[in-house]
Amino acid sequence: MGLSSYEEHRQKRVDENKKRLEELNLVHLSQSLKNLSPKPSPMKKSASAKSRTVEKQIVAVRRSARVASNPAPPPVYVEVGVSGLSLPRKNYGIGRGAVWNGKIATHEERANTIEKAEQLVLKLEQDGFLAVVRPILPSHVSNGFWLSLPSYFCKPNLPSTESSLTLEDENGKEFPVVYLPGKCGLSGGWRGFAIYKELSDGDALVFQLTGPSVFKVHIIRVNNQEIDEDQ
Repeated sequence: MGLSSYEEHRQKRVDENKKRLEELNLVHLSQSLKNLSPKPSPMKKSASAKSRTVEKQIVAVRRSARVASNPAPPPVYVEVGVSGLSLPRKNYGIGRGAVWNGKIATHEERANTIEKAEQLVLKLEQDGFLAVVRPILPSHVSNGFWLSLPSYFCKPNLPSTESSLTLEDENGKEFPVVYLPGKCGLSGGWRGFAIYKELSDGDALVFQLTGPSVFKVHIIRVNNQEIDEDQ
């Protein structure tokens, strides 16, 4: 059976294409490319060369021959200033171990001393002084020895920066303390004052402002207890 006209046409085109490829020498070129073996990548070879182990050795640091025989210079120490106000510790004749006696005031005792302290404040204000009452709690006279004052009194009347204040007792004895405006409280030096005056829970203090940085401190003691400070 003979080929159809389509198949004859198709076969004719195939023969023509093959002849054209032979004329351009593409058939042999394609075959030669297939026979070529792939060469190793230069990048991979370089990477394998870098993976070798490098031996580490400790060597002495070279020094100038002129100074090599000289001993190392001694260290130099300098004083560095420390910011912040601090006061020297004073015991005012009281042993370092002296602490609050541990007695807890009753509600009636506390109310009684506060009432007397407020009466004293009214009298001082009539005389033209600024004054404020501060009842004493156990935390004020033990452990951390920290005393806070009412902010409504501190902010308009006391320095706005960390400062040294003076507490003056009824006998004129002075005690320097550190005032912290951010907390409206007395820090360094307050412990010495509290121990020297033998303050106790339930006592009430009246802070009378007699100068820009001076407080006269009046102590209203529980049950009118008298303290002999000359012992």
